[in-house]
Amino acid sequence: MASVKPISTPDVTIRRLWPTDITSYREHLLRLDPDSRHSRFGGGVSDSYIGDYVDTSLRLDTLIYGAFSGPKLIAAGELRILFGAWPLRAETAFSVERPYQDHGLGDQLLTRIITAARNRGIAKLEMQCLSHNQRMRHLAQKHHAELTTADGETEAQLVPLTFNPISLFEEWMGEADGTLSRLNPWKRSGLN
Repeated sequence: MASVKPISTPDVTIRRLWPTDITSYREHLLRLDPDSRHSRFGGGVSDSYIGDYVDTSLRLDTLIYGAFSGPKLIAAGELRILFGAWPLRAETAFSVERPYQDHGLGDQLLTRIITAARNRGIAKLEMQCLSHNQRMRHLAQKHHAELTTADGETEAQLVPLTFNPISLFEEWMGEADGTLSRLNPWKRSGLN
């Protein structure tokens, strides 16, 4: 596995996606190369599958964080809350376009997702990936997940800490920074 390099693009912003970002999310998933698409969805999926998936993605039980290079969405991390399960659980999944892989974006997105899960009282955060997906396995281990491998798949389980004023502030500051970056046209165009 290649060492993780900090992203060198000065205009990368991580923020929560909103319904107005649905087109950007669809375009991002459609731009994934075949290997990245296979890793993200656990198998080969068609463009129409991605279209249907995106149409149902921004629901009340789902938070999606995106990494933007200027106005272009280049990576995303999802938090899907599994209502009806007690204690409360959630699943998470990630996608990073090939030119931006191995730059720490998955780590930054997972950090935001863990904070969001923590602040929503999620007791267990689950990630699934194909067993040969070394990037996801490394990311899960970096965040102290417990890994279980069977039948060619790996499941990682993280137990977020209980929320506190600091974690609430962290999420609020991340949201404020993302919103300000979205509204600042100079930052989006790389002129900041």
